[in-house]
Amino acid sequence: MPEMLFHVRWPDGTESRCYSPSLVVADHLACGQSYRVPDFLARSRAALTEASARVQARYGFPCGRALAQRDEIERRCAAFADTPDAQVHVVGFDQHSS
Repeated sequence: MPEMLFHVRWPDGTESRCYSPSLVVADHLACGQSYRVPDFLARSRAALTEASARVQARYGFPCGRALAQRDEIERRCAAFADTPDAQVHVVGFDQHSS
């Protein structure tokens, strides 16, 4: 199953490398696009939940790493909850075959 790393820049200027066990993240986020924090959270949550479900359909168990990444993104987004116009920028994607 191909894996994808997606690189994001947070509103505070820090960058993170995020993991998805599936290329489905590219169906929810666009490279070079900025999203308001609530939108980014909803899109990444949907992408990582779907990616984990694909792993479960194929291997019989959900992807713990994808779910942990989803939790980390939720934690990071919460830090910007009081900044209504804060945006997360999708810097790029790296695709890998497993």
